[in-house]
Amino acid sequence: MHIQEISLQAFRNLEPLHIQPTTGINVFYGDNAQGKTNFLESIYFCALGRSLRGKQEQQLIRFGAHESHIRLDVVRSHRTDRIDVHLKRDEKKGIAINGIAVRRLGELFGTMYAVIFSPEDLSLIKEGPAERRRFLDMELCQMSQVYFYDLQQYTRILRQRNTLLKKIKENTKLSDTLSVWDTQLAQCGEKIIAARSAFLARLDEISTLCHEKLTGGKDTLKTLYKPNCEQGQLEKRLQRSLERDIAFGSTQVGPHKDDILFLVNGKEVRQFGSQGQQRTTALSARLAEITLIEEMTGEKPILLLDDVLSELDENRQRYLMQSIEGLQSFLTCTGIEDSIRRYVQTDNLFYVQNGRISRP
Repeated sequence: MHIQEISLQAFRNLEPLHIQPTTGINVFYGDNAQGKTNFLESIYFCALGRSLRGKQEQQLIRFGAHESHIRLDVVRSHRTDRIDVHLKRDEKKGIAINGIAVRRLGELFGTMYAVIFSPEDLSLIKEGPAERRRFLDMELCQMSQVYFYDLQQYTRILRQRNTLLKKIKENTKLSDTLSVWDTQLAQCGEKIIAARSAFLARLDEISTLCHEKLTGGKDTLKTLYKPNCEQGQLEKRLQRSLERDIAFGSTQVGPHKDDILFLVNGKEVRQFGSQGQQRTTALSARLAEITLIEEMTGEKPILLLDDVLSELDENRQRYLMQSIEGLQSFLTCTGIEDSIRRYVQTDNLFYVQNGRISRP
């Protein structure tokens, strides 16, 4: 899979752009705050239909403009698709594939697969469970429309159950209707738990090997799924937690409380690992993601590498660059170092200054 061409209009600070990137490594370099990450974000948006940095979509529109447009052609093993994204102020985004409007976000998933590496990946290790659930959901959603719809359904039912729990505190007679929501929530929740369990079991196998190579065998990595509720037990747990749920006015058990545990040399890296160990753990998880996407979809994902080489030592830089050979990659950096030059031809360089992207 690779992007054949991409056009931007009024996207963040970027000047109007139309480029045809190489199928290998494309390097976008320049000083900080010039627009390099914004360019990567435009690609990410076309893959997942949302902002890379969790911002409101109106903030993606260039200051002073009324609308923004992204268009790219992505080539897969058996077809070429055109993705159009149209953002307008005070209106819902519009997304089309080959000129046909996408009615639901799930219809976009699978058109283009993307994996991003960035310094913010440390949040996967250092932040709370919500960040790790987001990692799980984003990767599973783009690989499986079924998972996306199950997750949407679960979220909708959870919201309705929580609303009912709040009402039950005021009127206990309403508790008779709760069992209907419990059954529906458990049915969707069990599917999510099963999908996450299978995904993380394979992620653990691959990331363990990646981590061993990154550290030269000095450290071992174990990635564990920490479900809030064991598979097959969700409906029973919901029943047992009823009084507590009513007291809190919200559902206290289910996959919306799941977490992932990363162990380096048998110890939780979030609490006991060094900054370097945490960074290498996050990198191992992202590298494993590449293999998983290819295994599950038959397509190689497009890689977005946002200023990651400066955070790695020479050995890790070398392993990362060797690992991404044969994949289309978009790499940002402030300068062209020797670690980059040996893998990139001059024709694959783009200079970014004040939102303008040009050949050097």
